[in-house]
Amino acid sequence: MATFLIALAVVATGLYAGFMLIFLTGIMPALGRLTDEQFVAAMRRINEDVPRGVFVSVMLASVAFPVAALAVPGDDRSAAEWGLLGAGLGLVVLNHLITIAGNIPLNNALAASEQTGTTDRDARAAFETRWNRLHLVRTLVVTAGFALVVSASLA
Repeated sequence: MATFLIALAVVATGLYAGFMLIFLTGIMPALGRLTDEQFVAAMRRINEDVPRGVFVSVMLASVAFPVAALAVPGDDRSAAEWGLLGAGLGLVVLNHLITIAGNIPLNNALAASEQTGTTDRDARAAFETRWNRLHLVRTLVVTAGFALVVSASLA
C-alpha cells in the first residue's frame, strides 16, 4: 500500500508541477503579448475558471497522497525515503502557501478592479509583474517538491 501511495504522490505532484510549468512557460508569455484590455479580461476569466473540479482535485491530491504515503507504515522504507517524501511534501505545501498568501490576493484585486473603475492599464500594472514573480517562485518550489517525491519513490 505504501508503494502505491507513493506512486500516486508522484503522479499528483507531477501533474501539479506540470500545470504550473505550462502556465509559466506558455500561458503567461502568450497573455503578456495581449493588450491591457485583453490581458485583464483573460486573467479574470482564468482566475474564475481554473480553481474548479480537476485542478482543485490535483492540487489537493498533491498534498493528500504524500501525507497518506507518510502515514502508512512502511517497514522497509529507508530514512532517506521518509526524508525525501517529507521534504517533497513540505515544498508542495510551501507552494500552496505562496498561492494563498500571494497569488490569490492578486487575483482577487484584479477581479475587484472591475468594480472600482480602475483602468485596465492600472489593473494590469498592479497585477502582472508581481503575479509572475510569485508564480515563478511557486513553480520552482513545486517542481523541486516533485523531484523529491520522485526521489523518494526510487530510494
